[in-house]
Amino acid sequence: MYTANQLLMLYVESPLHTGSGRGAGVVDLPIQRERMTGYPMVQGSGIKGCLRANARGKTSNGDLELLFGPETEKASEHAGALAVGDARLLLFPVRSLAGVFAYTTSVDALERFRRAAQALGLSFDWKLPASGPDENKAWVNGNALQVDEVVVLEEFAFEVDESQKEQLGKLGQWLQKALPTLGEYWKNALSSHLCVLPDDAFRDFTQFATEVQTHIKLNPDTKTVEKGALFTSEALPTDSILYAPLMASAARKKDVKKSAEDMLKMYGDLNIGRVQLGGDETTGQGWVTLASVPAPKKEEKRP
Repeated sequence: MYTANQLLMLYVESPLHTGSGRGAGVVDLPIQRERMTGYPMVQGSGIKGCLRANARGKTSNGDLELLFGPETEKASEHAGALAVGDARLLLFPVRSLAGVFAYTTSVDALERFRRAAQALGLSFDWKLPASGPDENKAWVNGNALQVDEVVVLEEFAFEVDESQKEQLGKLGQWLQKALPTLGEYWKNALSSHLCVLPDDAFRDFTQFATEVQTHIKLNPDTKTVEKGALFTSEALPTDSILYAPLMASAARKKDVKKSAEDMLKMYGDLNIGRVQLGGDETTGQGWVTLASVPAPKKEEKRP
């Protein structure tokens, strides 16, 4: 049973391609997406594998196995104490006419985030109306994104609604604390460039405003594209923010007496703050900053 929890925040620093195999659409190599919503996501197995790879050399093989489980040939001996859930989308960057870009989200995405965080024992002091902004309107925090009372994202204009400015300010402050290693500019932008869109508009941006990159392979003699070597791949844009549950149980190896809190502390001592995740590793992409938000400790019951 998992009794110690943290919320893992992921800030994408360069285009991130977490592949889902060959696509049937116009993009040859699409990214992973939720089946129901179509939002981009990163499967927990990929994150856990990345954490394990980054933990090698930072701790003993014994502690590595306690956290992540033994290698394949010994996998039947015991499971690892650490569990990582799928990373879901919280904020999605979209090009803006003013302010360069906006950190967009929706009430649907925010409430999914709240539900996941509450399951880990976290709570928030911000609360937005469940109905969300009216059609063709956007909740913003300040005027950083505004042009003549509208917000222009890509080629779409949304009427500004500042009715939730106070709540968005609280959300921005929480994000600043949850991502402490970001520079001052980015921390300020997390608050001033927040933009809550209607659910359908946000979904459409997440489906059609990702990065699509073209890859080729040249013939070394003719310097022309080799036959069959032209393909496209999709990537989650830089400055996307995701979250994933990070849970721990007591050590599962026989005769090892370590609590779930001990295992989370062991993970924290690894100081894994920046990783390279997903595909396209050799092209310098997939850099992600990680930050853990601890769940409050449960008060001990007194007799």
